[in-house]
Amino acid sequence: MALIPVADDQLATIVTTLEMRQRPPLRPVPASRFRLVRWDRPALDRYRALFARVGAPWLWFSRLTMTDAALAAIVHDDGILVHAVVDAAGIEIGMVELDVRTPGVCEISYFGLVPELAGQGHGRWLMAETLARAWGKGIERVWLHTCTLDHTSALGFYRAQGFAAIRRTIETFPDPRALGLLPMESAPQIPYLASRR
Repeated sequence: MALIPVADDQLATIVTTLEMRQRPPLRPVPASRFRLVRWDRPALDRYRALFARVGAPWLWFSRLTMTDAALAAIVHDDGILVHAVVDAAGIEIGMVELDVRTPGVCEISYFGLVPELAGQGHGRWLMAETLARAWGKGIERVWLHTCTLDHTSALGFYRAQGFAAIRRTIETFPDPRALGLLPMESAPQIPYLASRR
């Protein structure tokens, strides 16, 4: 057993990949006061704002580092299906992004709600809505990944929805707070060490 040092301005996480190889049995979709709305070719500033609101507590940052051209090449691609969760007032409070660019496969690239909604049962509704869209015509595999920086119940939640864990990897990357991509107060549950220098 070995401990591998990680620089103070870096983060390390264990990533678990999960998949479904067959459409789960139809279950009633839990009731919700929210709607899942397709964002066709979303405005990049609006997309980034929602991405940051949903993902900052878990240090999502990848889409925040991209140039407009690089981000547009992804989120405006016909094989990327971006959805926003909206409340009764039309305010975006969550997001789902599906990647169907590989034939027969759908990746749930991003899935989340704003942190104020955690633990209220909305995730089950959102996953039911997501899977209804993910298992489109010709899809034989739906997959996603989560990591140890995610909500502590994320892995158990995905498994309870019918996903099976198939792989574990380690990812290291610069702390987005050290890069100025996210506010220093983001993800207080993950100690910020770069200030110790």
